Amino acid sequence: MVQGLVGTVLFVLWVAVFLVTAYAFVHAAMQRSDAYTATGKLTKPVWLIILAATALLSYPLGVFGVAIAACAAGVYLVDVRPKLLEIQGKSR
Repeated sequence: MVQGLVGTVLFVLWVAVFLVTAYAFVHAAMQRSDAYTATGKLTKPVWLIILAATALLSYPLGVFGVAIAACAAGVYLVDVRPKLLEIQGKSR
């Protein structure tokens, strides 16, 4: 019974992290390339590779992969995204 519950919780966690990472990837893909350079962060192709790789590898790597994907998406959404929006004049 407990194993089934743990498996369900881990699956829900994986789905949530995958969706957040997918959102971060789509957001990163929609931004201008020059905005990344202006923020002094990694370039657009590098962020797209990081987010895509972590999203796709999160399931096969298990909990470790989910943690890596959550960190990558978190860094993008908390650090890079606000600066991109500020540079492009879209900040709230």
